[in-house]
Amino acid sequence: MYPPVLRSAACLLVHTPHLVRHGSKPSRTLPPPPCSPPAAYTAALRDYPAAVGYPPNQVFIGNLPPDALYETPQPWWRHPLEGAQPEGPFGPILPEPLFLGWLKAADPFDLVLLEEQFTASLAPQLAAHPLGGAADAARLGPGVPLATLTARVAAGQALPLMLDERLVGAVLPGHAHDAALAPSVLLENLAAKASAALALRRALAPFAPDAPPLDALTHILSASEEAVGDRYNRGGGNLAKAIGELAGCTNASGCDIKAFCAGPLHALIIAGSLVATGVAESVAVVGGGSLAKLGMKYESHLAKGLPILEDCLGAVAAVVGRDDGHSPRLRLDVVGRHPIGAGSAQQAILEALVVAPLARAGRRLTEVDKYATELQNPEITAPADRADVARQNYRLLAALAARRGEIAPDALDAFVRAHGLPGYAPTQGHIPSAIPFLPWARAAMQAGTLRTAMFLAKGSLFLGRMTTLADGASLLLEAPG
Repeated sequence: MYPPVLRSAACLLVHTPHLVRHGSKPSRTLPPPPCSPPAAYTAALRDYPAAVGYPPNQVFIGNLPPDALYETPQPWWRHPLEGAQPEGPFGPILPEPLFLGWLKAADPFDLVLLEEQFTASLAPQLAAHPLGGAADAARLGPGVPLATLTARVAAGQALPLMLDERLVGAVLPGHAHDAALAPSVLLENLAAKASAALALRRALAPFAPDAPPLDALTHILSASEEAVGDRYNRGGGNLAKAIGELAGCTNASGCDIKAFCAGPLHALIIAGSLVATGVAESVAVVGGGSLAKLGMKYESHLAKGLPILEDCLGAVAAVVGRDDGHSPRLRLDVVGRHPIGAGSAQQAILEALVVAPLARAGRRLTEVDKYATELQNPEITAPADRADVARQNYRLLAALAARRGEIAPDALDAFVRAHGLPGYAPTQGHIPSAIPFLPWARAAMQAGTLRTAMFLAKGSLFLGRMTTLADGASLLLEAPG
């Protein structure tokens, strides 16, 4: 047996205000492109500096500790972080124009067209970027004339890509009669592929000193939510292998792990198991951004005078490898699962995912330093009357600890503050589900300020209309030594 450890982890954001209108909700309620959206919608889109200065975004990339949000005045969007930087220890916040270049670089079938002058401006930027290089710049090609783009869009043959009022690109269908290869679907899949590949590059980059050599990475597990396929096999995948190809992982293979929001935790457990059994020396878990979820609650934000806060794609990557003596350990003996017969009540889910695995290890709920669960940014969810999802989960955990006699009934808030986290992740389904705390936990454990962290995620399987069941998984991460 080879004890598995967390060798590296990365989180990055892509600020994509002009792609928001291609999210599922905006695309159904706004005038279709190339028609311009209403002025109120356009005025509510944030610019890049505003997205960079937004405190939850700074937490996501590692520049601001999560607990600092407790002391940051709310609403957070009115109190940008002074001197905020777009580069953090866990990853960057990328600007939209540059990401459109990576969308093109991620497209091996020439279905993404970029205007020639725009392409010429992007090529040197991609070549010089720490996550890019000459190969990415070469994949851009020469670009196409604006007249060609305009004609394709006007004829209804392509989905336009806009920056402000400027047409800079378009996405063609992958097949004339296949809805699974429609431009909107391809855009979603390419966005997930490109963002996940960039997160994986970050996790494997030279400035992640504990990252294993590239050749040692033999397996990639994608927990992205997109269903990649064609009309005969709409969710066949394998997005993981496509991500690995773009990331330059030539010695790796891979597959997709699907379980709605719980997918990344399932993938992390599988990655640890592959390492522990000797099947693999090093395994990556990746999750790309969910374009469909951009702007889900934009109408509520507009109605209450907020900017459109769901304007960023999130992407995560973690690399699990053999014990190196100083990386946090994945405790595969403290894994929680949600049995089919457990039921979908919140208490039953937490009993299965938290109490049961901790009991096997002889531990109480209060003996876990930090819990990471659904870390959705409450400033995004509250205007749509979904309240503070993270806080609600931690309150349930605290109530469970009180019922078990581990804390006093009046100590719920103290438990939440001591063992919980404020929500800070974009509402991208699988992205906020515990995984964004991995790099924070890893850094704290290596610094000696955190001993244990339990990661738990829940999945809404009923959304697929195949079962009424919920799902979930959990895993304990522990400092070395």
